[in-house]
Amino acid sequence: MQQSASVSNTLPAGKYVYFASDFHLGAPDRASSLARERRIVKWLHEIAPHAAEIYLVGDIFDFWFEYRKAVPRGFTRLLGTLSELCDSGLPIHVFTGNHDMWIFDYLPSETGVQVHREPIQRSWNGKDFYIGHGDGLGPGDYGYKVIKKVFNSRLCQWIFARFHPNFGIGVADFWSRTSRKVSQEKDATFLGEEGEWLVHYCKEILTREHYDYFIFGHRHLPLDIRLTPDSRYLNLGDWIRYYTYARFDGNDLELLRYGAHPADASNQ
Repeated sequence: MQQSASVSNTLPAGKYVYFASDFHLGAPDRASSLARERRIVKWLHEIAPHAAEIYLVGDIFDFWFEYRKAVPRGFTRLLGTLSELCDSGLPIHVFTGNHDMWIFDYLPSETGVQVHREPIQRSWNGKDFYIGHGDGLGPGDYGYKVIKKVFNSRLCQWIFARFHPNFGIGVADFWSRTSRKVSQEKDATFLGEEGEWLVHYCKEILTREHYDYFIFGHRHLPLDIRLTPDSRYLNLGDWIRYYTYARFDGNDLELLRYGAHPADASNQ
């Protein structure tokens, strides 16, 4: 798998880099999704004056597909806020996740966000970061890895685009609800380092090169695991149950909970 080349920056005094993941807007119903969207927008407006960059690390939407002349209905508060912040000059990065891998050019062209489809490397103040959504990485989950290749193929996307949006999005919503029910219990339980595939993935990378921090989403469970004395793995959790995010101040990375401090996270 290819990663983008590492980009090194120095954070201005008093500025932070923020990371959040797994908003799953659209799920499980319109009312709860709208309440969550309003809370996310409020958080974005609160952190924006202090942010050097913002990274939204996948599954922003519970489902997303861009037809040539149509996009899924809703999410206007978030999309408007992203546009406003990008227009102000604030760099915002959006990663595709397993639920919204069919983000194409609408978000970058309409809002100004930078879209990433693979893990990327970044460096701030001499600290090296490895950032990605996390789906399909590490050992196991072979069925999903096959499905991901199919869904990422141009043929699959072309076929899906032939469906009327009412039908296509309806099928996708059903698929998403079913998938969430299957993984719900696992998402709420720490599986131990041997059972966490992303931990294996991080440790394998560390055999080749050093990173101070690995940041992933996808897992839905806030985790802060020390891999070596000078390397940590953080999972950002989700904004369905935890409302957790990470903040880097130039020296240290914290896992926080919106509305509380510190985060109610699993510190291993």
